Amino acid sequence: MRILVTGGTGMLGSSFKNIDTTHDLILVGSRDFNLLNKHLVKKMFNCINPDAVIHLAAKVGGVKGNTDYVSDFFTDNIMINTNVLETAQNANVKKVLSLLSTCVYPEEPLYPLTEEQIHNGKPHPSNFGYAYAKRMLDVHSRTIRKQHNLNYITAVPNNIYGQNDNFDLENGHVIPSLIRKIYEAKKTGVPPVFWGSGKPLREFTYSHDIARALMFLLENYHGETPINIGSTAEYAISEVVELIVEILDYRGDIIWDTSMPEGQFKKPSSNNKFLKINPSFVYTNINNGLKETCSWFVKNYPNVRGVKIK
Repeated sequence: MRILVTGGTGMLGSSFKNIDTTHDLILVGSRDFNLLNKHLVKKMFNCINPDAVIHLAAKVGGVKGNTDYVSDFFTDNIMINTNVLETAQNANVKKVLSLLSTCVYPEEPLYPLTEEQIHNGKPHPSNFGYAYAKRMLDVHSRTIRKQHNLNYITAVPNNIYGQNDNFDLENGHVIPSLIRKIYEAKKTGVPPVFWGSGKPLREFTYSHDIARALMFLLENYHGETPINIGSTAEYAISEVVELIVEILDYRGDIIWDTSMPEGQFKKPSSNNKFLKINPSFVYTNINNGLKETCSWFVKNYPNVRGVKIK
């Protein structure tokens, strides 16, 4: 198949470059086509003429960005998703796999997070604009399946990390922020400061694993409901810090600012549905994934996304 991958230059999209596949993958980034522009999206489909689409592109950010620009996050993502899915439908593309986010889950779910809970209550207020836009991506995919009989599916990752991530300290996610703070502390001698106690537990999945999982779903999953694809191994934030400290050979002090918020204590998810249809799937050990990510960061610093050297 000729597969169009939107968001192809981001962290997850770039992981598809290393996927072992016989398919023709066309990775498209925001500089190639502005997905907010419906006419350019149509031009993209006309140029590429895909047999299938893996839709990763989204306006993303950290808690601050989602709070300060909640309307922008909702509107831009609704427009991106609508343009891509509607154009794919009009072009009669038979298979579209769209990526959701764990933020689609309700603020007060039952743990572990299972797929049938996604629309059971309002999402967390810290990123509700983005969360509702992602929920509507699921709804839009289901409506196209129902009315046009096209095989449009959705998948839910958890915390993804890897090469080509966004290392911005305000808008980046957990692991890239930890890596950058520890690396720069080693360079400057100023101890890194981390929010909270380090005790909360999180699940992390290496970007290459998510890419492999998505390729499997594109070829083998045809269900209407979303499917969780992240690793369910839990690590305390302090454990991740210790691993990065060892990998980067940082020998200075570390400061935990317990006056700052640290979020929910744990947010475990279930990937039983995914492993039931792909029982041989093996996730990358977090130590190995962090070594690859840190090595890439050190090699490319400061020319990485989110880093601005004055």
